[in-house]
Amino acid sequence: MGVFGVPTANSAGGPLIVLDPGHNGGNAANPGELDRLVPAGRGNTKPCNTTGTSTDAGYPEHAFTWDVSLRVRDLLAARGVQVVMTRNDDAGFGPCVDERAAIGNRSVADAVVSIHADGATPTGAGFHVAHSAPPLNESQGEPSLRLAQAMRDAFVGSGFVPSNYAGSGGLQERADLAGLNLADRPAVLVECGNMRNPVEAAVLSAPEGRQHYAQAIADAILQYVGA
Repeated sequence: MGVFGVPTANSAGGPLIVLDPGHNGGNAANPGELDRLVPAGRGNTKPCNTTGTSTDAGYPEHAFTWDVSLRVRDLLAARGVQVVMTRNDDAGFGPCVDERAAIGNRSVADAVVSIHADGATPTGAGFHVAHSAPPLNESQGEPSLRLAQAMRDAFVGSGFVPSNYAGSGGLQERADLAGLNLADRPAVLVECGNMRNPVEAAVLSAPEGRQHYAQAIADAILQYVGA
């Protein structure tokens, strides 16, 4: 067994998904470790992790990502999909971004979905789904793009609007995200909305809003793995 009880291979026979809730509730209390440089792919390094953003009212991104990930986990489990989380709770530290990618790789995941919310200017609105580009391996190519498109389509189908400030049509090519650069499994990072936009902040902060996001993410994953 690996970190957080992660299996070293998917031997269950069905789809295995790694959910990566961005940041963690204890990150701010560990600034030295937070700033430690770790491999980020493409010959670069990045800080281990960050504290994330928050709404103007103080609802933190780490709490949003944890709550949504639990909801996605439950929706997938109800459909017989095995789920591995990159962290156990919302009170600890890390893991670092390179370890988050390693969890997906060690799990031999069918898909890795990193869940975030953005902290852009207040006029920015909408979701976007990041994928590695240019790809560094086969999984970062067509499989990750297909996963990103499934996520984009599920969000649009659920009534969410693509970002007006990042990417194009809800998709964004990224070469600077460690979790995507270091992945050797199909992987995407979804920015569900902008916490600094007052309208979106209200949705992101509400339990029914988080359930809406979770359903869209789960729908995309189920469509991708054919479950």
